[in-house]
Amino acid sequence: MTVDLAVLTVRGGVLHVLLIRRGQEPYAGAWALPGGFVLPRESAETAARRELAEETGLAPSLHLEQLRTYSEPDRDPRMRVVSVAFTALVPDMPEPAAEGGGDADRARWVPVGEVTRPAFDHARILADARERVGSKLEYTCLATAFCPPEFTLGELRAVYETVWGTALDRPNFRRKVLATPGFVEAVPGAARLTGGRGKPAALYRAGPATALHPPLLRPTEGPAR
Repeated sequence: MTVDLAVLTVRGGVLHVLLIRRGQEPYAGAWALPGGFVLPRESAETAARRELAEETGLAPSLHLEQLRTYSEPDRDPRMRVVSVAFTALVPDMPEPAAEGGGDADRARWVPVGEVTRPAFDHARILADARERVGSKLEYTCLATAFCPPEFTLGELRAVYETVWGTALDRPNFRRKVLATPGFVEAVPGAARLTGGRGKPAALYRAGPATALHPPLLRPTEGPAR
């Protein structure tokens, strides 16, 4: 049994995933998700946190969410391997260690759109993880964690567009956010110039809610209406 970790973050307005470059066969030199074999006295989550620390040098205290189990017979050329995958979408992530440990020779953040032909079945795991974290933004207030302490609704919308990979209708997004109890709170008298010739944009801060009622659903086709 192995574990794999799809750790995602937003850096410079782009969705990134944490990858390691494999230093051993199979797939030596290829990029892959962090992970490895579960030791005899470990749980899958304990193994995931250990592998994260060993291969990337990042603190293993992230909030990990179990994604699913991958058990296709030919997913690993060495033997029959079943993997439990975990995912996380976290803000303010530091650079990983310059040199990886275990079977990784380095680790780095890679824009999701630039990930091509990763090792094993990690393209599938990454796609599933992106779908999971996209759903998480629909029902929770997690998006505000990727904004400054005081932010415009345009900055908040940019987080959704980055993770969902689609443009959102500005007036509709604004209406839904302001109609959701506890999602954001206006900062009295505060505004910020955002470029262009329009008036300064009002500033908001994260509200007390942790879940969105009603949910802020992704558009099914094209920009939200």
